[in-house]
Amino acid sequence: PEQCSNLAVVMTENAKQVWQTELEDVSYEQLPAKFFSTTDFTAPFASGSGKYENMIIVPCSMGVLGRIASGISNDLITRAADVVLKERRKLICVVRDTPYNLVHIRNMETLTLAGGIICPATPSFYSKPRTLEEVAATVVDRVLDLAGFNIPTYRWGGDQ
Repeated sequence: PEQCSNLAVVMTENAKQVWQTELEDVSYEQLPAKFFSTTDFTAPFASGSGKYENMIIVPCSMGVLGRIASGISNDLITRAADVVLKERRKLICVVRDTPYNLVHIRNMETLTLAGGIICPATPSFYSKPRTLEEVAATVVDRVLDLAGFNIPTYRWGGDQ
């Protein structure tokens, strides 16, 4: 919270359904964030004048990644991603779809060349996680690290 003073969240209807199914006891509306509809193009990060440093799309479907790579801004998520790229800010797309086909790989290449970061939701195991939560935390820590947050996490070769 002290490192993130302005957290904005855009959730698709599908994301809300997944949240309800997977985390039924936790209300996302209780999070310290401002929520925006996918159709709300008045959101401050829909314009380059909005000063958001990072955008993290998690999970980033190959459909969303393809629309961003093609410059299609048909909802707030893709519009905000377009803004982040044009303003040379940090866009992190956490993809989980596998295996990749050639279209996926080319879209990831295009997005990378445009300045985006592709971060597959692949856990690491060199920290020897013991629980599923610890395995998931390796992905979360990696994403937050990429976004520039100073987080306590396992570092290869560091004193643990």
